[in-house]
Amino acid sequence: MNILGIMSGTSMDGVDYAMCAMDARHCELLDLWSVPYPAGLRARIAAGAANEASSHELAQLHHDLGRFYAKHARAGRRGGTVQLVGLHGQTVYHHPHKSAPATLQIGEPAHLAEALRVPVISNFRAADLAAGGQGAPLATAFHSRVFGRKGAHVCVNNLGGISNVTAMNWPERQARPGLLAFDTGPANVLLDLASVHLSGGKRACDLGGRLAARGRICEPLVRDWLRHPFFRMKPPKSTGREMFGERFFKRAWKQFQQHALGECDALATLTEFTARSIAFTYAQHLPAPPDEVVLCGGGVANPTLVAAIERNFGQSFSQVRVSTSADRGWPIQGVEPAAFAWLAWLRWTGRPGNLPETTGAHRAVRLGQVTEV
Repeated sequence: MNILGIMSGTSMDGVDYAMCAMDARHCELLDLWSVPYPAGLRARIAAGAANEASSHELAQLHHDLGRFYAKHARAGRRGGTVQLVGLHGQTVYHHPHKSAPATLQIGEPAHLAEALRVPVISNFRAADLAAGGQGAPLATAFHSRVFGRKGAHVCVNNLGGISNVTAMNWPERQARPGLLAFDTGPANVLLDLASVHLSGGKRACDLGGRLAARGRICEPLVRDWLRHPFFRMKPPKSTGREMFGERFFKRAWKQFQQHALGECDALATLTEFTARSIAFTYAQHLPAPPDEVVLCGGGVANPTLVAAIERNFGQSFSQVRVSTSADRGWPIQGVEPAAFAWLAWLRWTGRPGNLPETTGAHRAVRLGQVTEV
């Protein structure tokens, strides 16, 4: 089947579309395109995620976002006729840690179904949550299928707004790898919040990590932030902007002022914290050091962040190779939308999509709800 995977992540910067040809054995990327959110739409999404939108505003945003997905799916469609769509939607709330966990991804799928006249699978996280899981991470099975390597311990680390890892330890004598997957903490989310705030809204991000590269790291702040209890929490675990978003940044902003940090120093400190938290979490929770870490997601386009990750891995583990998904033939922005195309294929063919050992669910369940014309 030709399946269109659509992903808009915690960074809230835009939408990635991946057209994939899939069957039970293969997944081939046919086409990939990205569309940035217009400033006004991005501001509305940010307000919804920060609990600053009314129920009426959130309902309108839900439909406007669905129309945005549909508009650009039509305009960019190439590589064959779409037969099925896997829509992640835009997360505005993810808090799986209370006695009554909840998650919400918005973007009305009916607009896509009407525009493309094909079934749309969406709302993937709810079924895992109902089965006692975290509702995340869900790309694990796809990571394992595409990047697993027999005889090696390979980690796929997605650097979106939030960082998540899939660890695949595959001994030669075993038919399939042992899997561990969880969110490690922040990736781009704090860097982007700092860029917007420190530039007075003139910059959405520190492009290429250029400002962070010129800054001085404030070690006391990095050590303070690494005391956050999430990093020591045992998997399965997931997080979002609720824990490492606006509230965290407001506290960090006050600390920047206390330490008299300029823009470059603040960004350098947040970049180091992000990289060190990933290495720290690996050391805390992986049963053995990885042989290779494959980086994907928008954060790979930040060479300052990537260099900091490589340096911290080098300090934490004796030998680890750091590569990117592009080195394996998958563009850095293509992995996550392709993962939701794969999840859509699993749902359409009646197969479970979650891995209970990685999400914490008490059973494997079919993920996603079907919208048909």
